[in-house]
Amino acid sequence: MDPFYGPGRNQLFVPGPVNIPEPVLQAMNRNNEDYRAPPVPALTKKLLADVPKIFKSTTGTPFLFPTTGTGAWESALTNTLSPRDRIISFEMGQFSLLWIDQMKRLNFDVDVVHCEWGTGVDLEILRTKLEADKEHKVKAICCVHNETATGVTNNLAAIRTVIDDCMHPALFLVDGVSSVCAIDFRMDEWGVDVALTGSQKALSLPTGLGIVCASPKALEATKTAKSLRVFFDWNDYLKFYKLGTYWPYTPSIQLLYGLRTALDLIFLEGLDNVIARHTRLGRATRLAVEAWGLKNCTQREEWYSDTVTAVVIPPYIDSTEIVKRAWKRYNLSLGLGLNKVAGKVFRIGHLGNLNELQLLGCLSGVEMVLKDIGYPVKLGSGVAAAAAYLQMTTPLIASRV
Repeated sequence: MDPFYGPGRNQLFVPGPVNIPEPVLQAMNRNNEDYRAPPVPALTKKLLADVPKIFKSTTGTPFLFPTTGTGAWESALTNTLSPRDRIISFEMGQFSLLWIDQMKRLNFDVDVVHCEWGTGVDLEILRTKLEADKEHKVKAICCVHNETATGVTNNLAAIRTVIDDCMHPALFLVDGVSSVCAIDFRMDEWGVDVALTGSQKALSLPTGLGIVCASPKALEATKTAKSLRVFFDWNDYLKFYKLGTYWPYTPSIQLLYGLRTALDLIFLEGLDNVIARHTRLGRATRLAVEAWGLKNCTQREEWYSDTVTAVVIPPYIDSTEIVKRAWKRYNLSLGLGLNKVAGKVFRIGHLGNLNELQLLGCLSGVEMVLKDIGYPVKLGSGVAAAAAYLQMTTPLIASRV
């Protein structure tokens, strides 16, 4: 028995991993099987047909790696670029920082644009750099779509506009780990060359799948990319795709069945409805924060995230104590402040298989924690603000209309 077991269900409101729906748990509750036997290739074929839909792509080629988002990052870089290739990347939070660290360790020449944490991509800096790159030495532009450390969502369409205005041929690589299936993502329309996500975020699966979608331009780049790659080599997958067996090495059978059910749930609700639900939950959370008299770490409304809200607390409070108290007293899991914002913010994750009443329970718990640690919050204030908004905007459940 877990010595830390608490009554009821743990209220998991970190920005990933997230709650796993019961149908997904049931789908994964199965024994191992031979992945070369007919059922698994049949399952995989259908998954490969459906996965591009969550990226809103009709031309992308998907790859399902038994890894995390970090592995998906490495896959995107090593399959499309060569050592010493120049990359423009934006550092605006912990996860963009980690991806940049990976780029450097993989021996790429990284032009890092340092942004204030709480802000998004500076489009004018990008434009200036691309206009100055007359010889097209920049081979890729890398951006984290949704930076969970600060709750910032970048405007990918605007980035694509800058690239096109400058008539620059650089690849556009995007981390959609905490955005895909929750925030509008249009891979084809926005000219994203490699998009990636992780199973433990909005897909509401356990950690263990790094999901990559590559454009035809990205696949063409693999022919000249000289980075060393073995485990993450797209070409190995493509060979087995042609053979109809699909897997160059042993996949996670249970996660594949879980992914099938997760996709079915998303398609049943409707991807656009899923995105709209996240929009409501994000707005409701921000209304609660405002009612508490606290500020959002994200500095401008245009960057507000609908999957995570980073809440700035007064300097006399250590936000780490909020997270500890929430878990110890109320069995509520909130996100810590990371790196530059450690101790200064706590984070409320509102993504995945989550509904309005679950969110209101979380907000009620946050209010009690704030009261516990001495912040003068009026109990019910944030819940009331969020509930009033949700009561006016929540539609009938699509499958029950």
